Amino acid sequence: MIKKILFFVFALPLFALAQQQNITYSVSPTVFEENQSITITVNGNSINESLWNVTNNELYIWSWSYDLNLDNIQGCPTNGDWTDSSNSSNPSANRFSYNAGTDTYTISFIPNAFYARNGIGRIGFLVKAKNGTGDKKSQDILVNVGAFQVALTAPAQNSTTILNSGGSLPITANNTGGNATYVLKANGTTINTQTNITNYSYTDTNITQNKEYSLEVTYLGVTKIKTFSALVDPGSSFQVLSGNYVDGINYDPADPTKATLLLYAEGKDFVYVAGSFNNYQPNSTYAMKRDPSRNNRFWITLTGLTPGQIETYQYWVVDKTPVTNSPKLVKTADPYSKLVLSPFDDPFIPASTYPNLPAYPAGQQREVTVLQTNQTPYNWQVTNFVKPKKEDLIIYEVLVRDFDGDRNYQDLIDRIQYFKNLNINAIQLMPVMEYEGNESWGYNTSFHLATDKFYGTQNKLKEFIDVCHQNGIAVILDVALNHAFGRNPMVRMWMDDPDNDGWGEPSSENPYFNQVAKHSYSVGSDFDHSNSFTKIYTKRVIDYWINEFKIDGFRWDLTKGFTQNCSASNEACTNAYQADRVAVLQEYASYSWNIDPTHYVIFEHLGIDAEEQAWANFRVSGESDGIPKGVMMWGKMTDQYNQLTMGYASNTDFNRMGHVSRGFSNKRLIGYAESHDEERLMYKNVQFGNATNSSHNVTNLNVALSRMSALGAVTLTIPGPKMIWHFGALGMENSIFTCSNGTVNDPSGSNGDCKLDTKPQPQWTNNWLGNTERLKIYNDWARINALKTNEDVFEGNYTINSGSLTPKIYINNPNLSSSSLKDVVIIANFNVVSENVQPFFPYTGNWYDLMDATGNTVLNVTNTSDAITLAPGEFRIYGNQQQSLGVNSIVLEPKFFLTPNPAKSSFTLNTKVESVEIYSLAGKLVKQFKNPINADYIYNIDELSQGMYLVRVSNNDTTISLKLIKS
Repeated sequence: MIKKILFFVFALPLFALAQQQNITYSVSPTVFEENQSITITVNGNSINESLWNVTNNELYIWSWSYDLNLDNIQGCPTNGDWTDSSNSSNPSANRFSYNAGTDTYTISFIPNAFYARNGIGRIGFLVKAKNGTGDKKSQDILVNVGAFQVALTAPAQNSTTILNSGGSLPITANNTGGNATYVLKANGTTINTQTNITNYSYTDTNITQNKEYSLEVTYLGVTKIKTFSALVDPGSSFQVLSGNYVDGINYDPADPTKATLLLYAEGKDFVYVAGSFNNYQPNSTYAMKRDPSRNNRFWITLTGLTPGQIETYQYWVVDKTPVTNSPKLVKTADPYSKLVLSPFDDPFIPASTYPNLPAYPAGQQREVTVLQTNQTPYNWQVTNFVKPKKEDLIIYEVLVRDFDGDRNYQDLIDRIQYFKNLNINAIQLMPVMEYEGNESWGYNTSFHLATDKFYGTQNKLKEFIDVCHQNGIAVILDVALNHAFGRNPMVRMWMDDPDNDGWGEPSSENPYFNQVAKHSYSVGSDFDHSNSFTKIYTKRVIDYWINEFKIDGFRWDLTKGFTQNCSASNEACTNAYQADRVAVLQEYASYSWNIDPTHYVIFEHLGIDAEEQAWANFRVSGESDGIPKGVMMWGKMTDQYNQLTMGYASNTDFNRMGHVSRGFSNKRLIGYAESHDEERLMYKNVQFGNATNSSHNVTNLNVALSRMSALGAVTLTIPGPKMIWHFGALGMENSIFTCSNGTVNDPSGSNGDCKLDTKPQPQWTNNWLGNTERLKIYNDWARINALKTNEDVFEGNYTINSGSLTPKIYINNPNLSSSSLKDVVIIANFNVVSENVQPFFPYTGNWYDLMDATGNTVLNVTNTSDAITLAPGEFRIYGNQQQSLGVNSIVLEPKFFLTPNPAKSSFTLNTKVESVEIYSLAGKLVKQFKNPINADYIYNIDELSQGMYLVRVSNNDTTISLKLIKS
């Protein structure tokens, strides 16, 4: 169906394929050329306007066109948005006119003008409401263009006929319009020509090699081409493959001219490997052998490869007797691809993000796998990174696409100081595995071992991870292994494809996927994690990312989908305790820890405590390696904290931000107030905040911002790992439903939402770090993060007193001496008026304001219940002793001097150094000097704007930071 095709070509939203309505229509004239005006008429009585929610007779045509060969498809430029067809450059261009007297809808246009192209062989369209989701659309309608039409009657167009060696292929076709010339080519060579006919017939005999045919039919200077193919059955060749090999590409470490491919393809009869090394015209030499000792896996060893040269390939997988609706031939990339090329996505990837992107092989279809022997491995600068303790984790969740304007890994590298200055110690990337389309959240994964090229090269991702490790920051990867999407080879090799368009859903024979999801939160095709094949694949994914990319942890998306006990319609079952789900996820966790005992395993389950306890308390003690394990669980507390920040007293109990209330034996709860899935707190503050006090009106942006420091105080301090959603530390108030053009679509409205849209970048374009109110949040959270990750008291016990607008948190580490910082009291006022808050200190004496790095702010407590007055949005963090760190604990060695300072065009350093990096105050790398640099070298800064910068100087094992003023 065209909507499915357009999703892959143009990365449009994936529409729900509901029952589509049949309509009655006519096209006048019935035969027309592309430069001739046509009128499409739809009978109003064939449309269920009530079901479609049509008002004011507002119907639209959603349309597309094909080239003369009915191959290349392009959407109509004025289609607009699927959820709002009027949202286009010409809102009325695709709207039908309603004729009340005849109860008909009509639209007229000239095809080559309407579709902005020439050489149109067919148009396609459907009729839809302004918002075409659900049932609000018709079936697809196809109409040929032109009096000259060609029909390939045998074999079917784009079909593949399986033949025994020496077999024959009858070919018949006919045309309208007048006598034409027919030229038949096989593998690019003409084998038959017939002229001045309207009916064509020819039989190609004694076929001993695979052939790609094209039948070129020409009439009055116009040529239309029909394509089809024949594959010769090479027969079964069984041979044991000796040695240690895994599915996918196996490079020969001793011989860079060789590579062995291994493919699991249960139930298939034969497989060819087609690639750049055989011009995508494989002969019997490239028929894969079968190894009975490896579950009849197919394999082939390629020889004669040029070391270091990029090659591409596909598998041509054949089932001579497929189940109903399944194709005989599937052309697919390798399921274990590390890099794939896509004809749908690659043309839109900027060269600045992925330099020298290999070209997609001309004339092929769908993804191909990249093979390259003799690759130079990435040179890791950090090979012994020590991960932060689980209890101390402050995780910063990032969507690479929406972090900065270039939307790639380099953006993250350039702003490493932004992360470091915030004192977070882990970055969690939303999925970066090869997904469908480009501008996506990444959860529509198609290749789990490949990196998506829209964010950059594999080495650039490794560089980002390496830079993080150099700065003490762990990297966690969000993985979507509950499901895969339609380009995934393991879906396509065993798929139902009734409309024969090359896309489909898992068939009854699929060894990896369920035909119908076994849970109620299904997206894509649902993996069956009860079978050994899926487990082998999943473990390969785990192994690859840990060993190849030094990923420190995985956040497992949608873990509720790992059960096989429920149905798509039974949400209660999905949310209940499922023993099979507990067991398989424990198995995957253990596999991760067997590779890396300190690996972070994080589940997004958001389920019942009993099931989450089975993971959080799993292998937390008694390990022979002395390293406690235990799965970390996501702990959503968005609603409760948003009530506080908006200034409302109801539903403010955030006790479940801590692990104790959930029955976890250790601190394994990643509590958070914001994540990518939830509406921004600041957006709701400004839209719906408490406005009863005119002098502290929460709907005022600056007032709302002034309350967010207190949010950090009552979230980040609670013992156990915590998470920040990107730009929460700058008070991001843009709704998650913000569209790419900056508008906001209400998710409850009829026009859908823009949740997955690419977001604007006000945090950088408007220099939020230069905004006083936003910078205060950033600095306060940075201070709190430093306390949390450096002071041992925050690994202790705690009590949360919440449920009102003046919450209190008490933290105590009994393992510390009384002369240490062992007790902390946090109080806050989220009311819109001042409050006298009784802190109830655990004992009298001096209590120090831990937000004051100097340690000079001391409160002498003589009565533990004496009230402290807090202004609205104000908070305090008190400790029984001064903290042991400052806000910016940078040790500057006296031997380093930067002169002059201020500097107008250049400066010098008085000693030899290894590298110099210059950062803006926003944390963006603006200039760098590498390699050993001698003393008194002149560092030119002519191109820098006036202002203050941070200069990082590295010399052997020493890195220091100096302030520089550019005058």
